[in-house]
Amino acid sequence: MASPVSEAAGIADLETVRELAAQLRVDSIRSSTSAGSGHPTSSMSAADLLAVLVARHLRYDWDNPKDPANDHLIFSKGHASPLLYSVYKAVGVVTDEELMTGYRRFGQRLQGHPTPVLPWVDVATGSLGQGLPYGVGVAIAGKYLDKSPYRVWVLCGDSEMAEGSMWEALDKAHVYGLSNLIAIVDVNRLGQRGATELGWDLDTYARRAAAFGAHTIEIDGHDVDAIDAALTEADGFDGPVVILAKTIKGDGFSEIADHEGWHGKPLPADMAERAIAELGGERNLRVRGPVPGPSLPRPAAPVNGTVTLPTWEVGTKVATRKAYGEALAALAARGDVVVLDAEVSNSTHAEDFKKVAPERFFEMYIAEQQLVAAAVGLGVRGYVPFASTFAAFLSRAYDFVRMSAISHANIRLSGSHAGVEIGPDGPSQMALEDLASLRAVHGSTVLYPSDGPSTAKLVAAMADLPGISYLRTTRGAYPVLYGPDEQFAPGGSKVLRRSDSDVVTLIGAGVTLHESLAAADLLAADGISARVIDLYSVKPIDTATLAEAARATAGRLVVTEDHWPQGGVGGAVAEALSDGTVPLKLRHLAVTDLPGSGTPEELLDFAGISAKHIAAAARSLLA
Repeated sequence: MASPVSEAAGIADLETVRELAAQLRVDSIRSSTSAGSGHPTSSMSAADLLAVLVARHLRYDWDNPKDPANDHLIFSKGHASPLLYSVYKAVGVVTDEELMTGYRRFGQRLQGHPTPVLPWVDVATGSLGQGLPYGVGVAIAGKYLDKSPYRVWVLCGDSEMAEGSMWEALDKAHVYGLSNLIAIVDVNRLGQRGATELGWDLDTYARRAAAFGAHTIEIDGHDVDAIDAALTEADGFDGPVVILAKTIKGDGFSEIADHEGWHGKPLPADMAERAIAELGGERNLRVRGPVPGPSLPRPAAPVNGTVTLPTWEVGTKVATRKAYGEALAALAARGDVVVLDAEVSNSTHAEDFKKVAPERFFEMYIAEQQLVAAAVGLGVRGYVPFASTFAAFLSRAYDFVRMSAISHANIRLSGSHAGVEIGPDGPSQMALEDLASLRAVHGSTVLYPSDGPSTAKLVAAMADLPGISYLRTTRGAYPVLYGPDEQFAPGGSKVLRRSDSDVVTLIGAGVTLHESLAAADLLAADGISARVIDLYSVKPIDTATLAEAARATAGRLVVTEDHWPQGGVGGAVAEALSDGTVPLKLRHLAVTDLPGSGTPEELLDFAGISAKHIAAAARSLLA
């Protein structure tokens, strides 16, 4: 039988904390059993840790989750969502009814893994190895930009300590001296299918974390006094703190505690009844810990400073990667823009921003997962992050990009050195799948400019875009096509050649736009008039302009891209015109064979995407 509701405000005493821990275990069992799915045992192992943290150390105004002075709590082990939602019940922001009827149900906000649908959740978790990297980004914002004393607490699972991204995070936490970042590792020994790599070997975990520059504390994760002392000790170090807590999976119910085979399994109703009885029955404690102090204003910044984008003369040659860097430097006038790079800023030209706003430039070195995660974390704090590296290497961070969409994150990515056009570096450096992968991200925007002015205008537009946006840039320098007054917006396109006598449409983006223009000249020499479209916005795509061109040229379209055939520009065009309302005779030119080293000209010709191949494809449509 449930006990009457009792409340504790401020810092709860340790006896109350012990009762709260029992309540969190009971509610984790109840909610998952009610839903018929979930991870109660993973929640039970960390219940004491969360009870102490929430009741005595987490400075948080639960009625004002947007208070900039609040601490941040990130559940890296997102599968332990029953525990998190039980915490929300204990602090009074989720009712028992919602916990029991809304967990893991269709259309409800208490999803299987936490997402920012809940106002107390900063980032979506559940793909292991991500919470701590996100925490690094939030902590960087706190130390270097907000200059606020909030702490970032991250609950980690022991299984995810096998993920390289966790060690990237600890490394960068040390580099940036993040004394406001505390990782609590729930070392419960058991993973999904059996024992974890290190089991309860806390000493090895500690040596590894210390080698990455963290201060480590080893405790019994069910000793409330020891937990409290460790969380108190975690304040005051020059760098990150890792608390290694030895726990028992399923702790509190003797029938399953430390037993294999119970990961991700709710207790059947009869077992749940016995477990709740062994834990002393249901409770309805309402416990809120300390609240944050007054919010500190951010340092003065020219948030509404004048942005003057760079310009170039038509016909001069500029690489779009260089235009990206110059546009970023112009955006430095906005005090909310931050830039991150993965140790290639002299190639992506993100270094141009660093020269004018070094305090808002963060080097993530060769750690692409942490690059994207830090961008997300900075976005949590309201900043406008741009993150750049070679386009090929963003694939290493793709799961972070995918999860960023679930987090409703607003981040801007730039990938340089795309396609065979990069030349002698060879295929390891040639992004040939990036358009497909970024188009597949929910709600993403994918942009592929062809000259300096279009790049600059699109970079400026990205700063105000919601969701995940991606800019593909080119290594080589190509002629400027547009004057300074030309406007570019996501979802648009430009028709560079048009006449009433057009019989075929050539569609390109980036380097293949320039090749398409050259192909149009070859065709014109034979008396063939070709329309040429700059499809700088691959997603969203300008369906209306494509359809108009298809109608005007009897459906004859040649789409050319420096990308594998699957999922890129050609796929976007075909999907846009797939409703059957316009005629369609499409030739799709893309990279089909594995390239090697060579000059850009040799490789474009090898791939069949140079001007002569485009012209030949157009002629084949007219045959």
